[in-house]
Amino acid sequence: MGKTVLTALLLRHLRRKGRQALAVKPFCSGSRDDARLLQRLQKEDLTLAETNPFFFKPPLAPWVAACAGHGPRISLGHALRQIRRLAKRCEILLVEGSGGVLAPLGRHYAAAQIISRLGCETVIVAPNCLGTINHTLLTAKYLQTIAAKGLKIVVMSQKRPDLSSRSNINAICELLPGIPVFSLPYLGREASKMRGVKKSEKKVKKILAHVLGDDKL
Repeated sequence: MGKTVLTALLLRHLRRKGRQALAVKPFCSGSRDDARLLQRLQKEDLTLAETNPFFFKPPLAPWVAACAGHGPRISLGHALRQIRRLAKRCEILLVEGSGGVLAPLGRHYAAAQIISRLGCETVIVAPNCLGTINHTLLTAKYLQTIAAKGLKIVVMSQKRPDLSSRSNINAICELLPGIPVFSLPYLGREASKMRGVKKSEKKVKKILAHVLGDDKL
């Protein structure tokens, strides 16, 4: 739930600072727990159906689930309209992805195509563990090929750090020059719960401000 934890923290941070911020996770598969956390942080403004308009019960990529008859096939245009409709209701809209940047969401599109069409700033969320250098570089370099704007990387520390965690961040910074890299500490077992988000946001508020690109937030 690294992406959801970061999205929730950013949402909490922005709203505590008086910004008109909303967060959505358009696609969910297998469970709606991620969307429920986001919805609870903004329950006076968005319903669960608005926070997560496209839900597929099987834990499969949305397009795969839809092709297997477990839900409707969502067109890229439909997904973009849902996102843009909510963007008109706020100052800042946080959009959490589902799976990796190339996980199929619908016919011939993935998160990468949504990012490209929206022209939005993009945050790559990566666990600080063995293998993250390869995964992060693949994601970042692909996003660069579609001219994704404002790329940033947030590396999430793990409960049991492995040997690679000591060098991953420096390696990523060197291999992806020009892309800001931030690190969040391990935030405990309750990081993905409401009380955990509220507690953690205060602890890492300076890092969140840096990620948002406004240290005065």
